[in-house]
Amino acid sequence: MRTRHREPQTLGEGTLDRVARILAARNIDPATAAAPAQEPEPFSPLEALSAGMPPRYRAAVADHPQVLAWVRDVAKAAVAPNQGARRQVAAGPSLLMAGVVGAGKTHQAYGAIRKLVQSGVGVRWRATTAADLYADLRPRPGADSERELAAVSRCPLLIIDDLGAAKASEWVEEVTYRLINRRYNYELPTLITTNLAIRDLRAHLGDRVSSRLAQMTTRVEFEQVDRRRHRLAA
Repeated sequence: MRTRHREPQTLGEGTLDRVARILAARNIDPATAAAPAQEPEPFSPLEALSAGMPPRYRAAVADHPQVLAWVRDVAKAAVAPNQGARRQVAAGPSLLMAGVVGAGKTHQAYGAIRKLVQSGVGVRWRATTAADLYADLRPRPGADSERELAAVSRCPLLIIDDLGAAKASEWVEEVTYRLINRRYNYELPTLITTNLAIRDLRAHLGDRVSSRLAQMTTRVEFEQVDRRRHRLAA
């Protein structure tokens, strides 16, 4: 059996006129009707990152020399999970940023995450204050605190804000040790801010935590100026 191939058909003027009248009756612009649907612009990695950040820090810029050096080191250590995939943050150094309230430590931490994404590497990250962390991990009905601790401990990149601000207790020291010890063992990059002097942090969290922090982090001392109050006074 032979198959007959039909030549492509063109619309005659009469057909075109009828289509134009139908569109006009429905107040449809023929040019608009013929245009292909516009695909929405995809989110850039930086836009996707900013959507998950607190509004106050969505435009944070890291400009401290030691913070920028940390960004370069972490980006350099990023690896691709498979051939052709984008490199992801997997391991690297950590920072301990110390200074008075309002010195800009949290701003620099969020700015560092943004800088990493701008460098082209993928970042799975999480941010929490120490107070919120302990609240989430405190045993209570209906909550799996062990699972939550495991998730925080294994996160490729973690911000712990205001370490040492919570009231000291044996439970706080034990939970902090378990978290820091895992990140220390697996060399997971961690950005830690604290308002305490290093010697006070040791007294607050114990020798086991402070010893690991001393080895796993580079200490960054911020100037003793509350920039929030300084801006208000200016």
